[in-house]
Amino acid sequence: MTGGFKMKLAAEGQSKRPESQRPEPSSASCLIPSPSSPSACVPASTRAVLVRLWAEDPDLLNRLRTLEVSNQCGTERETPGHQTCDADQCGVSTMPEYLSKRFGGNRLKVCSAALSLILYVFTKLSVDLYAGALFIQESLGWNLYLSIILLISTTALLTVTGGLVAVIYTDAVQAFIMIAGALCLTCIGLFKVGGLEGVRTKYMEASPNITAILLSSPNLTYSESCHLHLLPKPDALKVLRGPTDVDLPWPGFLLGQTPASIWYWCTDQVIVQRVLAAKSVAHAKGSTVMAGFLKILPMFIIVIPGMISRILFADELACISPEHCLEVCGSASGCSNVAYPRLVMSLMPVGLRGLMMAVIIAALMSDLDSIFNSASTIFTLDIYTMLRKQPSSRELVMVGRLFVVFMVIASIAWVPVIIEMQGGQMFYYIQEVTDYLTPPVSATFLLAVLWRRCNETGAFWGGLVGFVLGAARLILALVYREPHCDQPDERPSFIKDVHFMYVAAILFWASASVTVVVSLCTPPPTEEQIRNTTLWGLNRRKGLKQGTHKAALPSNNYAMEATNAETHLSSASPISDLKMPDEGEERGAVVGKEEEEGCLARGEGGGGERGRCKETLMCICGFKEKPTDAQVLTVQEQEQIVDELLHEPPRTRILLNVALVVICSVGVFLFIYFSV
Repeated sequence: MTGGFKMKLAAEGQSKRPESQRPEPSSASCLIPSPSSPSACVPASTRAVLVRLWAEDPDLLNRLRTLEVSNQCGTERETPGHQTCDADQCGVSTMPEYLSKRFGGNRLKVCSAALSLILYVFTKLSVDLYAGALFIQESLGWNLYLSIILLISTTALLTVTGGLVAVIYTDAVQAFIMIAGALCLTCIGLFKVGGLEGVRTKYMEASPNITAILLSSPNLTYSESCHLHLLPKPDALKVLRGPTDVDLPWPGFLLGQTPASIWYWCTDQVIVQRVLAAKSVAHAKGSTVMAGFLKILPMFIIVIPGMISRILFADELACISPEHCLEVCGSASGCSNVAYPRLVMSLMPVGLRGLMMAVIIAALMSDLDSIFNSASTIFTLDIYTMLRKQPSSRELVMVGRLFVVFMVIASIAWVPVIIEMQGGQMFYYIQEVTDYLTPPVSATFLLAVLWRRCNETGAFWGGLVGFVLGAARLILALVYREPHCDQPDERPSFIKDVHFMYVAAILFWASASVTVVVSLCTPPPTEEQIRNTTLWGLNRRKGLKQGTHKAALPSNNYAMEATNAETHLSSASPISDLKMPDEGEERGAVVGKEEEEGCLARGEGGGGERGRCKETLMCICGFKEKPTDAQVLTVQEQEQIVDELLHEPPRTRILLNVALVVICSVGVFLFIYFSV
């Protein structure tokens, strides 16, 4: 009932009535009435109906109060806050943009965007470039940095004119190739070592033949202090290990690695940009459930092949000294990074070897094009648009491309640090850096979504405290690097003995505590900030919708009174026609007037060779389509779009919930199975 009343009220209010049909103005104020302060423009009978409506739907009063009418009844004007699209209904393109809509202001958005870009350089681009170049070097014997340039060039050719659409389609196609190739390698490797039982027994015996290595390379030296690094650890076959384990302590894994994983899977733009592009929340949930099922595969197509490689190539991968490691793989810290490519090049037949090369390159290119797209999106939408107001679409595209070039250069310069960090193991390097920098981000997003009292001041200071502590710990880790096995470890105790996963747990809870305390000591956020950006707001919205459907068949007398109220209000206070452009009317008009040419369009006055050069430049820069005028949406259209995005058919919701329970159960079972 109340929902129909509001929609009819808004629809009728948008049509302006002629002056002759407007009622006579009253000397009293003609603001939208409330139960406590009724207006003279509304008769007593109508006020009684409105009081009943407000009692059923308190949110109706807030909506009506935003529509202010001047002292002459029927003369409408727009309130400043409703000239453009409401902040929490305009949609979100990046995760930093969500923080801006949830808390207001720009400092959280800028800080989050800057941190994301830093992490992209240190943990994504540089690692991907090094991993891809390492595989090319192992396969073809090329120089490491020449391989990096080749990898970047190949990826650029794929993604320079694509954007997020190209990223999604190429990832979908390459996923099948990657899974098929990796499964082939796993099957061949298991056949070579005698199945899973052969992996269990032979891995614990996979140690290098020190005598044979020294005889084949007389110039090598061997230190007894390196002996412990050559033997598999007694609990090497367990995922969750003791609290003091130097690799994977179970309390640190559960309490510290979980916040870092929340950042990666739930707030990282590279991952979340796919969900932001989903058609509805049902599609988004389905994609995440499918990703969960696919996440089971790495244990069998990545970890187990790595163990098989250690079994077959123990004399090379378990190098006996830094000099030996440098001779085998070019890194004095260790050679575990070459385990997978060496297995591919040794086990696979010629045809499948080429397939696996395509698989590895496809996987790295898939990751690189996702990073390129998300980094350029974050920089242009969250940072550059603050520095330069109303930039053209051409300018944004060019700035995004140039920024990606800058990130690539910085990533290449960081590759030597990756080679030396964490004993040359890329996986542990990624985990260490993310565990130092991302727990405050996870705490901020979790509190923003789950706790409506969290405000901008608390989120900012909580994130700042966590980031300062984490950055200080990361700097100390870079200064006091782990020495080689033949050198004494003279690092401070709080660096050497405190695992980085425990540090991540401390950072997470410290950031969350500061956020909670500061939020409780400062004013709460406004209703507009939490209405559609928190779990509470969405649940309340669904509850109101369900209440509206239940009240859809009112009694005849009540319906007649409501209709009279609607008729009077529509004649006394018509609602202004609120225009809601997607990016703002002014900016949309500016962009709409620009003259932009597609890849196949001739430049004006630029025929011949000059025109072809311009076309080529347009294609390289990604200018393919002429911009269209910004779409103008009314309040009702925005509400309808939000309802469609949040709609889940009952059967679909049940299916998704069942799939979620299944994948969680499988994950818990695998953790227990590989830890007992």
